[in-house]
Amino acid sequence: MTKNVFVPALTDLQRGEIGTVDIPGGMRLHGLLDYDTLISAEEFDFEDLLDRARNELRAFDGDVDAIIAHWDFPTSVIVPILAAEFGLPSPSPESVIRSEHKLWSRVLQRESVPECVPEFSAFDPFDPDALDKIDVAFPFWVKPIKSHSSQLGFEVSDAEEFAAATERIRNEIGRIADPFDRALAHVTVPEQVRAAGARTCLAEQIVTGTQAAPEGSLFRGEYHVHGVFDMRKDATGHSFAHLDYPAHTVPEAVRQQMIEVTERYLRHTGYDNGCFNSEFMWDADTGKLWLIEVNTRISQSHSDLFAKVDGASNHAVAIDVALGRRPEMPHRKGEFAVAAQCMVPHYDDGVVTRVPGDDEIAALRQRFPGTVVRIEVEVGDRLSELPNQDPYRYKLATLYIGAADHDALEQRYRDCLEALSFEFEEVY
Repeated sequence: MTKNVFVPALTDLQRGEIGTVDIPGGMRLHGLLDYDTLISAEEFDFEDLLDRARNELRAFDGDVDAIIAHWDFPTSVIVPILAAEFGLPSPSPESVIRSEHKLWSRVLQRESVPECVPEFSAFDPFDPDALDKIDVAFPFWVKPIKSHSSQLGFEVSDAEEFAAATERIRNEIGRIADPFDRALAHVTVPEQVRAAGARTCLAEQIVTGTQAAPEGSLFRGEYHVHGVFDMRKDATGHSFAHLDYPAHTVPEAVRQQMIEVTERYLRHTGYDNGCFNSEFMWDADTGKLWLIEVNTRISQSHSDLFAKVDGASNHAVAIDVALGRRPEMPHRKGEFAVAAQCMVPHYDDGVVTRVPGDDEIAALRQRFPGTVVRIEVEVGDRLSELPNQDPYRYKLATLYIGAADHDALEQRYRDCLEALSFEFEEVY
């Protein structure tokens, strides 16, 4: 029987990726709300979004068989709440929020995998004496306990940089923190992590090394990892340049340690019947492994790469779990041996005056078959005013490329950067 699968903020790109998935009996894909509402909106009213999504599902003329999430908050929390209301397989809302809340997650990590947890300290960014209450030595990271894609995350080296970072955070934290406070009202938050509510921030020890990310699922208590990614940073060391699949820069024994640590942590949180991806930093000089974070969903950044290498998007696992089926994923049946999601970055503010045209993109795709180019800016955009950007670089475009080996993949990335022409008017 054909299954009705709902995907919040479904995009055309994701619809194509999910098209690589074969579900017994077939499926019909349905968007739930839209990208502008759930991802790029200037403000989020959590309860309103929840009600609107709930009403869309209730108005549907048919069975609601599955709801899957692959976006960050608010989607990541709305989905388990809706799934519980509609009696669908899903992690509990509380087990999801435990990982969404960076302070709560760190506390639980310290309980379950203490050997991998950096030093951290919670603080109120609105407290004028906040720095005096932080027991992490400079330099350290500051970040809200909930944000998007490294937004409002800053490396600070002294009191002056801390003051500048917290001023920026105070001005912008409400966009995510206020709706996240509404989400927290749906669960019981322990006293030790309440601090300043969703406007709480963390100071965290800076860790360095090689970054990698396992992705997998927990289904009725059965834990499985279906892929591990390299997460390679740019020359500044602050922002990602590209994600490579499969991982090859970290030894197999270290990858297995990452997988085992993630399992210990997830079982400690009570997480089940859902997907995850975790991020680690491995210091090759000392052998130290650091847990950065655990996300309670598949990564949409990984989807095209799985399709290129394994022959199907990771949505195959997410949909199986959401339908109450033991997840299955093909292995190395794709067109390419390796694949990457790559950023086209720009490091200075400016107004966009030119973006690559359709003919340039078509020529690039003909030159490198299978390449996907997603332009993220438009002529007239001021880069510093774009939503969902990290503090250290602006993202002009995202590339999805495949190749026969990692050396060829790196060269293809460089060739794509050279072929895609953007122009800017300087801003003073």
